[in-house]
Amino acid sequence: MADGAQFDRPSLLLFVAVEISLPSGEPLRLQDGSGQVTFAGRTFMGLDPQYGVLDALEPTADGFGDEAPALRLAINPPTATAAAMLAGQNMQGRPVLIWLGSIDPLTGTVRPSPVLVFAGEVDQGSLRVGLRTRSVTLDCVSVWERLFDDYEGVRLTNSFHQAVWPGERGFEFVTDVQRALPWGADSPRPYVIADALYTRP
Repeated sequence: MADGAQFDRPSLLLFVAVEISLPSGEPLRLQDGSGQVTFAGRTFMGLDPQYGVLDALEPTADGFGDEAPALRLAINPPTATAAAMLAGQNMQGRPVLIWLGSIDPLTGTVRPSPVLVFAGEVDQGSLRVGLRTRSVTLDCVSVWERLFDDYEGVRLTNSFHQAVWPGERGFEFVTDVQRALPWGADSPRPYVIADALYTRP
């Protein structure tokens, strides 16, 4: 018969830990409860004296089509200066990491290996001010957002070519250049053609 003593143990306490890389390079580490938790060399505070507390954290929304997974979190900063910094344009693109972990209530220690549930970056921030309230909302997108970067400017154009090799004008008088991409193992090697100017025999 199984030992039932394990069922007499108190339930684990769950926590969410958020790390945001600030424009200064310093990390802002908050957790959704009081006190602090420490793991992997990081300490997350329930109250940061400069940037306040984690007010809300919406669940991660799955992306589909041409959208990446995203989430929204809110921070209540104590000062207008901190609020302006968190909602400023310099926060765009700053890395965001979120872990889900648990604490053993008997020892007060974090159980091993909290799970990294989100890795992404700040997309945009917004500031809301009300009667005795101040909140900064950060919309964050997953690292998968980078897959939608199509490098539109990286083409066989004079402007891009000279941006990489200043003064090299090999594409200065070339227009409507396209790259032929053959299919199949027996196809010829790719070559560059100019519309209406050259055709390969």
